[in-house]
Amino acid sequence: MHKIQTNASGTRSIEVSDKHLETIEKYALLKNLIDSNGIIDEEVLDKLKCNIRSILESDEGKDKALLDLCLDVIYNSNMKAFGLHQLVLLYIEWRTELAKKLAEKDDE
Repeated sequence: MHKIQTNASGTRSIEVSDKHLETIEKYALLKNLIDSNGIIDEEVLDKLKCNIRSILESDEGKDKALLDLCLDVIYNSNMKAFGLHQLVLLYIEWRTELAKKLAEKDDE
């Protein structure tokens, strides 16, 4: 279980599981989400929520893991742009660690 800070003062946080990160990867939720300026603001968070809403409305969205991600993380009342930025950083770190583990496994 990972913990991300959702505000600059550090008084609010959200717990993110590996299952949540796997769901983000499965649906490629962060792909093409951030504009070329690289800024993560409330508009980017709204775009993510809109994308997820579209998936949930489709047949593909009948996934309990996606619903759990929404309830626990994305639609959490503490989730703001700062928290989304921390989630993106956590996802990058998680993917890097996963790639290292796979590379080590291949070397064996």
